[in-house]
Amino acid sequence: VLRDDFRQPPGDVVVAAGEPAVLECVPPRGHPEPSVSWRKNGVRVSDKDERLTIRGGKLMVASTHKSDAGVYVCVATNVVGERDSEPAELVVF
Repeated sequence: VLRDDFRQPPGDVVVAAGEPAVLECVPPRGHPEPSVSWRKNGVRVSDKDERLTIRGGKLMVASTHKSDAGVYVCVATNVVGERDSEPAELVVF
C-alpha cells in the first residue's frame, strides 16, 4: 500500500548563502513504510555531497551555495511504486 497524500509536503525555503537549509518531508503512509529520496530540478539528489544529509525524510544542507537553489521534490518509494510531493523551491540569496 502507498497512499497518495504526503503527511507533510516540503515547503519553500529562503536562506542566505552559507546558512543551513532544511526541507522537511513526511511521506504518505504505506506498507512497507516508504523510503524518502529527493530530486532537485528533476535530478536525484545524492548524499555523496558531504554538505547534504537525508535523514528521516528531511533534506538538510549544512552550508548553502548559490548552486543549491532550485526546485526540490520529495519522492516516497516502496514496493508498490513511488509518489512525488508537490515541488518546493529553495531560494539562496
